[in-house]
Amino acid sequence: MNIKINLLAFLLLIFSINANAQVKVGDRLPSLELQNSSNEKTNINQFKDKYVLIDFWASWCAPCRLGNKKLVKLHAELDPDKIEIIGISIDTDPNKWMKAIEKDKISFLKLIDSKGFDAKAALLFGVEELPSQYLFNEKGILIKKNPTEEEIINLIK
Repeated sequence: MNIKINLLAFLLLIFSINANAQVKVGDRLPSLELQNSSNEKTNINQFKDKYVLIDFWASWCAPCRLGNKKLVKLHAELDPDKIEIIGISIDTDPNKWMKAIEKDKISFLKLIDSKGFDAKAALLFGVEELPSQYLFNEKGILIKKNPTEEEIINLIK
């Protein structure tokens, strides 16, 4: 009986720590270095005085691939001095990620954290489904999860 209680307490502690670590509306954009498509490290919080839209996706996710097309179009329409769009793939196979980038003609910043839903970035942001988006304002504060295209345009323009 005592072992069951201790195990339950331990599991509750683990889940509460994990839940508290996730980025929430009102939180700052965390410092996190990930590999970009040129095989270099890029920190997601390096962009100052502009909005940052982070889009979690994967090559095997059909809704994500459709979303990529919309984001490419949005990226072309919005002022790059006002917003940075960052696509973070959780693909476990970097080759599939690179092929998807080429096929979708992704023009915005492309990063990968290749451990699927167990990736550090996915855990930090609390990503449980794809696609998942996070919009940070020019002060680096998370203002909206999964914003619509219209909401993004209205904020940026």
